[in-house]
Amino acid sequence: THTELGNKGEQLAVSHLEKNGYTILERNYRFQKAEIDIIAQQGNIVAIVEVKTRTSANFGNPEDFVSPKKVKLLVKAADEYITSNDLDVEVRFDIIAILHEKNSITIKHLEDAFYHF
Repeated sequence: THTELGNKGEQLAVSHLEKNGYTILERNYRFQKAEIDIIAQQGNIVAIVEVKTRTSANFGNPEDFVSPKKVKLLVKAADEYITSNDLDVEVRFDIIAILHEKNSITIKHLEDAFYHF
């Protein structure tokens, strides 16, 4: 199902981040109407990570499905998280795009995938 695919994708993203030296601070952090899939830290950088998982690229790459509305919600939630935890860090917005086709899984980590405005 759609939810199972999303959960599997998030778990793959967490494993990918941990393998690359990130510490996972939060998963599925919610603020108002927004949800951040993963908040991870590496050094002085906190990455706000949106995970997109698809079983096919027929309709576009997974990363193409992050809407401007979603970006606004992520920025708002990230601001709340950083402020409420009194963190003095650089914030970066990443997308981890996972293509989970029949016989292969491709993980693409796009750092600075979009900027807050």
